[in-house]
Amino acid sequence: MLHDEGIVLSKRKLRIGIVVGEVSGDTLGVKLMRSFQAQGIEVEFEGVGGPQMIAAGFNSFYDMDIFAVMGIVEVLKDLKKFYAIRDDLVERWQKNPIDIFIGIDAPDFNLRLSKEIKQKHLPTKTVQYVSPSVWAWRQGRVHGIKASIDLVLCLLPFEKSFYQQFDVPAAFVGHPLASELPLHNPIAEAKTELGLDAHQQHIALLPGSRRGEVERLGPVLFDAAHLIFQKYPQTQFIVPAINQARLEQIEALLDQYPEALRKHVHVFENSQAELKIGRQVMNAADIIALASGTATLEAMLLHRPMVSFYKLNWLTYWIVKLLVKIQYYALPNIIGGKKVIQELIQQDATAENLAHEIELLMHIEKAQIQVMQFKSMHKQLLAGNSEDPVQAIMQLL
Repeated sequence: MLHDEGIVLSKRKLRIGIVVGEVSGDTLGVKLMRSFQAQGIEVEFEGVGGPQMIAAGFNSFYDMDIFAVMGIVEVLKDLKKFYAIRDDLVERWQKNPIDIFIGIDAPDFNLRLSKEIKQKHLPTKTVQYVSPSVWAWRQGRVHGIKASIDLVLCLLPFEKSFYQQFDVPAAFVGHPLASELPLHNPIAEAKTELGLDAHQQHIALLPGSRRGEVERLGPVLFDAAHLIFQKYPQTQFIVPAINQARLEQIEALLDQYPEALRKHVHVFENSQAELKIGRQVMNAADIIALASGTATLEAMLLHRPMVSFYKLNWLTYWIVKLLVKIQYYALPNIIGGKKVIQELIQQDATAENLAHEIELLMHIEKAQIQVMQFKSMHKQLLAGNSEDPVQAIMQLL
């Protein structure tokens, strides 16, 4: 046995199972893997990972894209498939037990998997990395979390306070983006990095990384871009595509628009294992129009003016509306406790409304107000007292 900062580690290689469901989870996952390695802890990682994790030595049993489904109604169609994956993972880990299971985001799947691990009495500690939004909606889930999760790793400070009310073990580990992204972030350099003219205005259009999101939200974004282009024909638009499939999907959507607009829309396919094309595109943008989600936090930490929007299947939205307990949906507004950015949800998420909000941000004063607020919130996230996620996890052993 050896001791490391008060934690007793076995000489035996640890076995850790991880399941991620999207690009942001893949990024958190690979950072966590590297952090274990940097601290000299030998670990075998397996489960469901993304390309970054696989490149770092992760043994993935399934393609991460299998979870690329959004919305309650949409998920119901694939329940049988998800149950089969869950049962297969549990069976694998019954035969060859893991020491720790870490569900990174994807709470609807990962919390059920953790529950099954507990019910099967596997000798496995369970961790949920990235708190589900129980503070926002379906708060009753906190009791299920308490029963099936040994530790919640929270990215935002107010989340830990919420769990403390229910005696759920939680650690605020900070959002990795807050320390990764600099407080001083010149846009000219970002434009040059993508081969863009630093003197032109660029509007980033981000419909999301999932197939269903691009299908549902892409037309709203491109219709809004067409409206802006008709009024401001010098405007350039930039769009990230995280992989070849999304590139083909985006290009197929753009084929429905006039050639004059298409010449002003530049689609950048991800070409690196690190999968940061979305960040590169947002960083090079004067204004960002994006689907509400984790990317709004990244845009905030890049200090780029933005408007967010989102549309769900009408039945999914109706159910969510009944269960939501918060005033705002976009993370900058939730963190700020006020409307810092405009968010257009469901029936308000029209091309006309989106184009109007983009046009408002073309006025330098309105854009600068947002940027000042983003920098202030960035500093607040950096100032929080956060814990090391690896050490918090190792305390379970």
